[in-house]
Amino acid sequence: MRTGSDQGGQEQEPPSFMPSRHRRPETAASAPAASARHSSRQPEPPSFSPSSRGAQPAQVGRPRAARRTSGSSRTTPMPAAQAAPSGNGWGNGGNRGHRVNRGLRSGNALVRRHPVRRFIGILLLVILMALVVLAGGGWFWINARLNREQMLTDAPGSGATTWLLLGSDQRDGSPGAGQDTSITGFRTDTILVLTKPRHGAASLISVPRDSLVKEDGRYMKINAVAYTSGYRSLTSQIEDITGHKVDHVALIRFGGLSKVVDAMGGVNLCYDADVNDPRSGMVWSKGCHQADGGMALAFTRMRYSDPKGDFGRAERQRQAISAITSKALQPSVLLNPVTAGKVLSAGLDSLVVDERANAIDLVRMVLAFRSASGPKGVTGSLYWTNPNYFPNRRVGSTVLLDQARNTELFDQLVQGSHEPGTVGGI
Repeated sequence: MRTGSDQGGQEQEPPSFMPSRHRRPETAASAPAASARHSSRQPEPPSFSPSSRGAQPAQVGRPRAARRTSGSSRTTPMPAAQAAPSGNGWGNGGNRGHRVNRGLRSGNALVRRHPVRRFIGILLLVILMALVVLAGGGWFWINARLNREQMLTDAPGSGATTWLLLGSDQRDGSPGAGQDTSITGFRTDTILVLTKPRHGAASLISVPRDSLVKEDGRYMKINAVAYTSGYRSLTSQIEDITGHKVDHVALIRFGGLSKVVDAMGGVNLCYDADVNDPRSGMVWSKGCHQADGGMALAFTRMRYSDPKGDFGRAERQRQAISAITSKALQPSVLLNPVTAGKVLSAGLDSLVVDERANAIDLVRMVLAFRSASGPKGVTGSLYWTNPNYFPNRRVGSTVLLDQARNTELFDQLVQGSHEPGTVGGI
């Protein structure tokens, strides 16, 4: 277990491959079928008969005398020379009686169906308009509920969309929140970089909370940067490490995580060991369990009983957020207005976003997280060269990052050229 001391000490200059505050340059159906009308078969015009568009074909054979029908002023041809109905699409010559009657029945059916089709079309249009209205109302409602802070820098954009996801320990008195009274303020103990390239695999990379950085001329762990220098400084540190622009930031307060999980009825989590950790409040028997909000919170905070320490906790944090995201997108939650409303309300209460984020950005973030956490995504942590590096006694044990490998990694993630799988340190 790495611990720091508040006593001052001679600062040791770290190797040259530590993240630099100077940002490097950015890298870069077929057409619809026409409705056919069946016309009666007409005799071919003789070769000597002129043919022109719209002209009637010349009659062939000896014409027969016409007779009047009873009660009618029309003159009707004799049956032998009678032509099949033309231009109505209901008959076509041979077997006139049968086919014409069948065509008439079909035509009546089409006439009867037209009002049904029209009704369905109108109904779908009404439903679509209702959804648009509801979506618009939801849009404004969510945007009005969002808590925003100035978190972004003026770094130039890249070819991908990157979210910085933070889990903040607010020292709220809940189990595992950190009860050391010698440490004031808050710590961003969960730091994740979510990247969605234009093409290729999405990625979710953990940043070790004890990663060594230099802020305002002094060394510190990256989880303390937001408290000492503000969220913009933390965003800038992540941009220095990755070499690419952070487009949006989302901060989740640890205390609100349990409310979100309880609102959706719990999530399924797995850990392959028995745990009884009083510091985090995690009591766990080996295997997978349906965790309520309190247990999910302890699951993401526990590190002292984990042989991997912070690296193991980062793995469980990614698992928990992935489980919450997947559960939120299930029909049992998404299509249930009551449950969805509770989850959304609890989530918004525990969320702080950057000054430019809106409801659509949150939807895209959730979808990108789900994609990165799936079998076609890239997950893991940053690369490091020394997980127990001591710059001085004041800072204590830190994780010394491998800047060259991390720059190469994020170049590939932004371009979408990295293969799916696990990357980085342990």
